[in-house]
Formats: sequence, structure tokens, C-alpha cells
Amino acid sequence: MLACAPVPRLVLPSPNGSTIAALLQDSGATVLLGCLRNAAAAAERLAAELGQGRSVVVVAAGERWTSDGSLRPALEDQLGAGAVLSALVALGHGGTLSRAASAAVAVFRAAGPHLREWMVTCRSGRELAERGFTADVEVAAQLDASRTVPVLSGAWFV
Repeated sequence: MLACAPVPRLVLPSPNGSTIAALLQDSGATVLLGCLRNAAAAAERLAAELGQGRSVVVVAAGERWTSDGSLRPALEDQLGAGAVLSALVALGHGGTLSRAASAAVAVFRAAGPHLREWMVTCRSGRELAERGFTADVEVAAQLDASRTVPVLSGAWFV
């Protein structure tokens, strides 16, 4: 992606994440994307929502096993959620975290200086490397490399 010319629209498959995002949007929620790359910026958006008295939910979506459709937890999603939540804690919102959110923060903090290694060697990282996408995993492992926070608008994140 970093080597190609900009494109006006891009479809990246994430069946489980897409389903969750659509269901949340259908419920009336504002849906935004947070990850390792934009954790601080996403946390700032969430902090603003909390500051206005709104509730927020951070979902580590995972994926589905192709064999039976059951949930396949994804370490990279847990790390991304933990990064966003850790940044939210740094903004003064640690007292409102659920136990699951606190666990995600603990996982992210445990990764610490090993974040890149954990991303490259987790199951998804190894699968992508086997398909020739190691550079993509390296990019995904960059913490706070972007200030962009995509928001779901209709059928697209903008």
C-alpha cells in the first residue's frame, strides 16, 4: 500500500469486523476504526465522546475459522484494542474500563518493546508472511504512525 499510487476507494476484507461494524451502525452507534497505527488519535476521539457523557465500546473483532465459522481470536486485534484503551487511560479515563478492557490494556503493555515481534510471530503475522506480506505486518505494527481515524459512513469508512 505504501508503494502504490493513492486510490479513491479500497476494499480490504475483514468479514467479521465488517459484520460487527454494520451491526453497530444499524443500532445507531457511530463506528470508527482504531488500531496500533492510530491508537492515540482514536483514544482522543473516544475521550471526547466520554467527555460528552456518551458510552464507548472497543471491540477486538477477531475473525472466523474457515472450517466451522467459530470465532478466531486475533492477538493483533487484542493488541490494537489494548493500545487504544491504554491511550484512553493516559487521557484520564482508566476508572471506567471493564475487566475485559483492562485485560486488553495489560496485554498491550506486556507486549511493550516486543510489539513488532509479537505482531510478526502471531498466527496471522505468520500466515501473511507465508503469502509474501511481511512488509504489511511491519506497517501494521507501527504504533501511532497515523492521526487518521476512519468513521463508518453508510457502507464506507471515510
